[in-house]
Amino acid sequence: MATHLIKRITSNPSHSPFSLRLKTTSSQYVASRIRDATFEKFMDKYKNLLKVISIQDLILANPNNPPSVSVDFLNRLSQKLHLNRGATAFLRKYPRIFEIFYDTSLSQPYCKLTPLAMQISKEEHEAITKTHPLVINRLVRLLSMSLSKTLPLRAIFKVWRELGLPDDFEDSIISQNPNLFLVLDAHEPNTHLIKLIDTNHGHDLTTAVENWRVMECCKDDCSVDRTEIRFSFKHSYPPSMKLKKNFRAKVKEWQKLPYIGPYEEVRGVKKRSKSGVMEVEKRAVGIVHEFLSLTVEKTVEVEKISHFRKWFGIDLNVRDLFLDHPGMFYLSTKGKRHTVFLREGYERGGLIDPNPVYCVRRKLLDLVVLGRRGLNSGDYKLSESEIESEEDDDDVEEMEND
Repeated sequence: MATHLIKRITSNPSHSPFSLRLKTTSSQYVASRIRDATFEKFMDKYKNLLKVISIQDLILANPNNPPSVSVDFLNRLSQKLHLNRGATAFLRKYPRIFEIFYDTSLSQPYCKLTPLAMQISKEEHEAITKTHPLVINRLVRLLSMSLSKTLPLRAIFKVWRELGLPDDFEDSIISQNPNLFLVLDAHEPNTHLIKLIDTNHGHDLTTAVENWRVMECCKDDCSVDRTEIRFSFKHSYPPSMKLKKNFRAKVKEWQKLPYIGPYEEVRGVKKRSKSGVMEVEKRAVGIVHEFLSLTVEKTVEVEKISHFRKWFGIDLNVRDLFLDHPGMFYLSTKGKRHTVFLREGYERGGLIDPNPVYCVRRKLLDLVVLGRRGLNSGDYKLSESEIESEEDDDDVEEMEND
């Protein structure tokens, strides 16, 4: 593992892309990272959006007209959904998204989406439908990064939302493109693989970082040495992170190191020398960088991307890669999950280059941020003490995570 073989270059392990952690536990290494206030502030809102989306999916999966789900059912799932004070209190916090009503025929309260939330869901579906060519390209790229051009279907199900795939992508994308994709039975029971059968599909497989390099070289005021930028990645660091001279020199050396790209064929086994290990690590960094670039919001849970590690030929701990390269990635631990962001994709808590699906999802995030603001009355209004208690529980949860 690269982080265990290459000499430490700074006293703080979170400052180094090639750090040695002999007596540092995994949790200590995560806790020692430099925090970025912009991303942390964004995650304070985003963690609740993820809970809202989980409930929204349960509602939309119900065939009732309108789609709805019993509040009792959601309360039983409170622990799994990380709803600290139960589903009822959580639903009441977002009256612009959820509407609680009493079903007299079943003698129990139910929850449905408000007309505004239903409209946003419809807009997201339409945005995804209009971008089917891009969706197909993303899936082709994902499969092309696999050593065998094959991936387990269950792994893709883990990131279907992040990739902007339609919820019926098996039928609308895979089955509708038999010239590109083939579904195979795996050796394990009830497990299927999806294989890219046309490797000469004509799709442009230029990586995101290659596009960035071209743009950098084409700038009118470009002062970058073309030989230096050939294998470089874009870096930006948190304002609170102090970069030592020795650290900058090591990063510059790492930037020049050649590596095999995500879509290039891997031939032979790299020598277990220092340079060989660093090249293996840089290839892994290139893969996860491209993976994040393919996502709609340039972010994904670390646990989800780990499902692809074996298929991409990554022998390193994925989370360590994110921690070892703070100039490229930011790891957040809020919401009882480890979420990684691609730094270069964000500015002031939003995407620099937004896409239609992302823009629609931001509308739902805006409703989450609004909460009950501007609503003076309601049948299911939370008291100020309940709201403060809920927020305090969230704060305690984050402290326990860290």
